[in-house]
Amino acid sequence: MHEAWLRALLWSLKAPTFLKAPNILMAPIIAFALVVVAISGAFAQSAPSRATQIRDHFQKATAYLSANDTNSAEKEFNAVVALDPRNADAFANLGVIAFSRGDFQAAAQNLHKALTIAPSLAKSRALLGICERRLGDPSAKALLEESFPKLTDKKLRIQAGLELAGLYNQEGDLDGTASVMRTLVDLDPDNVDILFMAQRVYAELADDTLNKLAIVAPGSARMQLVIAERLVNDGDLKAAIEHYRKALEIDPRVPGVHFELGEAILQLSPSDATAQADATKEFDAAVRMDGDSARIECEYGAIALYQSDVDQAFARYTKAFALNHGETGAQLGLGKVLMTQDKPQEAIGYLRMAVESDPLNTEAHYRLALACKKLNLNAEAEKEMRLFDDIKKAKDRVKELYRQMNKQPQQDETPPPSGTK
Repeated sequence: MHEAWLRALLWSLKAPTFLKAPNILMAPIIAFALVVVAISGAFAQSAPSRATQIRDHFQKATAYLSANDTNSAEKEFNAVVALDPRNADAFANLGVIAFSRGDFQAAAQNLHKALTIAPSLAKSRALLGICERRLGDPSAKALLEESFPKLTDKKLRIQAGLELAGLYNQEGDLDGTASVMRTLVDLDPDNVDILFMAQRVYAELADDTLNKLAIVAPGSARMQLVIAERLVNDGDLKAAIEHYRKALEIDPRVPGVHFELGEAILQLSPSDATAQADATKEFDAAVRMDGDSARIECEYGAIALYQSDVDQAFARYTKAFALNHGETGAQLGLGKVLMTQDKPQEAIGYLRMAVESDPLNTEAHYRLALACKKLNLNAEAEKEMRLFDDIKKAKDRVKELYRQMNKQPQQDETPPPSGTK
């Protein structure tokens, strides 16, 4: 635009009026035109030069961060802010650097500036929430509640979730805490910190509901059922059986008790004929009251195997599998029966299903290893036997920990009868 203006001005200088004018009048006009051109050109060059500087500072900051030189990176981001006081990315990065140093006050200030400019920055909102919690600011809860569901960065989401769960727990909101912990367990099921906090929350929630039940209905069948389940977990099956029976005396129609009572009787004395008969009566009652299920059919199948009735066991496990293809007991049971019938080719399919549906089931890995060896699948057999050994050792360590806590871990299933291949 300034070039067009100058051409017009120069063209006008050729007009007769100016030809007649003295040179003293023409000189200032030409000088003014040249100044306008120079100023206009300077303005045209300043914008891209500023943008280039900002880009260069960002590139240098990124390189410094890659080299773990946060001090130099911080200087570059400050240079960006000096050039562009509304650069949200620069403020966000300054906030992250301050956060990494534990300077939560400075981090909060920079993150707040970033969000004022760009409110949609979920990561900055989450980090600000964490900072505010460390600083004791009540606004932390709202910031974390809003940002936690939107985060895609796994590490930051875990940290924000743990902070939010901690806030809920401080407020005595066990339901809110448990909800966040369930999300975190799904996100990273092997994270030690998550598992530790989750078990504490679940234990508190269980104790809280148990206390309410004890106050509301201390003499109820449900209270007896809770006591029985605690005794099963403690390994005291004999006492548990007594409380299951007390529950039925109080309310013969309470759902689920007949099955659990039959299961406890069979676990206590699996090879005893009287125990097998008593357990069968309870399973029959469970079918009449609650309907048949894959789990009940698997118990019938186990009793049949204890009695060496392979055909009956096969029929029961087949029915269990039909009721629920994903039932590990049915898959494992069919595999055991087919191996007993010397049908490894048919058994291996069910045993592979059992391993897939319950990867920590030691018996499933052991029996799959035997089936693979029978079919000369030596590599798979060795792998399954290694897994069997590793899982067994891990479970032995867990048993010892439970012993120290005076608890008994739940068994995989009813132990196989002696002599079963």
